Amino acid sequence: MSAQCLILSQDSALLGHLQSALGPHGTSLHFRQDSASAIAFASRRHLDGFVIDCDDVAGGVEAIAQLRAAPGNKPTLMLVFTNGLTSTDEALHLGADFVLSKPIQPARLRTILDILIPRMEREHRRYFRHHVDLPVRVQNLLGQSFRARMQNVSEGGLAIKLNDSAKLTGIVALEFELPSVEPQVLHSRAEVVWSDSFLTGLRFLYVEKRAGVALQAWLTSLEAGSRLHGLAQQN
Repeated sequence: MSAQCLILSQDSALLGHLQSALGPHGTSLHFRQDSASAIAFASRRHLDGFVIDCDDVAGGVEAIAQLRAAPGNKPTLMLVFTNGLTSTDEALHLGADFVLSKPIQPARLRTILDILIPRMEREHRRYFRHHVDLPVRVQNLLGQSFRARMQNVSEGGLAIKLNDSAKLTGIVALEFELPSVEPQVLHSRAEVVWSDSFLTGLRFLYVEKRAGVALQAWLTSLEAGSRLHGLAQQN
């Protein structure tokens, strides 16, 4: 399990600094050189970190706002670099968590990354998706019900595959059975955060307290199973 970070930059010096700092931590780096492809990439998945070189990439300022506005990436940590065209206050207002000015100061960058990396790793653990295959009942605000199969699940949400071509939007109600010694039905409300063909990504908004405890126990067991599988593969 490694944190996922999207880097939008054309600056080779900056990219070198980031690779040197993030690589040893096993962070998966996704490089994009234009704003449109970065926004499209982020719209299809949850990411744990954004690094945006906003003044040296066309549309970089707009990318900050659009990346932050995507429901699935609202909690994603964002580090923004400016070269004087965009002020620190403006970048923070648009959604940046950290702002650094160019030219790059390695010591200052290292200090920020020492804060950013552990937080990205915590974010990734919260949103890490375990692959599962379970039936799910979905109901939209109009009362229409749909059958689906769960594709993956995390503490923050899940992805489902609908059995028909219906397109879900907004807030939906979910119902599925948690596998355990004493199976329990989980009822929750979730927000649609992305949709790609028959797959739909959902973020939990509300989970009944008792079911939430059972959900956490199930996720813990899935994580333990993943770790054992990883150790077995290493050996």
